[in-house]
Amino acid sequence: MDPDTMRGDGGDVYWRRRMSVLVAVLVVVAVVAWACSSGGSGPGRPSSAQSSPSATPAVDPLLAGLRTLAMGTASPSPSPSPATSTPAARPEQPGEPCAEEDLVLSLQGGKDQIYAGDAQPNFIVTLVNTGPVMCKADVGPRAMEIRITSGADRIWSNADCVSGVGTEIKELERGIPYVRSLNWDRRRSSADCRSTPAYALPGTYVATVRLGKLRSGKGVFHLR
Repeated sequence: MDPDTMRGDGGDVYWRRRMSVLVAVLVVVAVVAWACSSGGSGPGRPSSAQSSPSATPAVDPLLAGLRTLAMGTASPSPSPSPATSTPAARPEQPGEPCAEEDLVLSLQGGKDQIYAGDAQPNFIVTLVNTGPVMCKADVGPRAMEIRITSGADRIWSNADCVSGVGTEIKELERGIPYVRSLNWDRRRSSADCRSTPAYALPGTYVATVRLGKLRSGKGVFHLR
């Protein structure tokens, strides 16, 4: 280019054109740089702004449950309720009182039998210790009651009109039954201990034995 053309107004135009080109190049470079930086933060490569929220790992529900369980076990455990308390220990030394769960009470005789005339019903009561050692039980009339009923009518009981303390302590060896035989004279009994009790009328009767919470089976019989 002729140097004279760069003088005056023509020179100013020339430099303005050069500056315009330079600015355009800088703009293009800036746009390319911005595009590259935007492409790096696309789906394949998350940007720092996008990755910062995911920097905290997600909580595993299983681990959260384990932590909750651990926190729960760290608190003091409640006192056991009476329903879950340990039951009373059975006798371990010979001669201790028998535990009711170790005793078997039964009644024999009178099963659908008919007693005519003056025949007296006969019953046999047995009490067996199934515990590990010998134990003691009260088989007196105040503790072990033999009762005869007819419907809702209480006819007779050996606990009526008992003289003395009415206790009788027996040693029960394991597996060896205590046996008591009873003949009923057909007379009624009552708590007022009348001197001349009346005879029971003909009909159907039921005999049972009870000792604490234990109950024997029913012996049903008939008087004629």
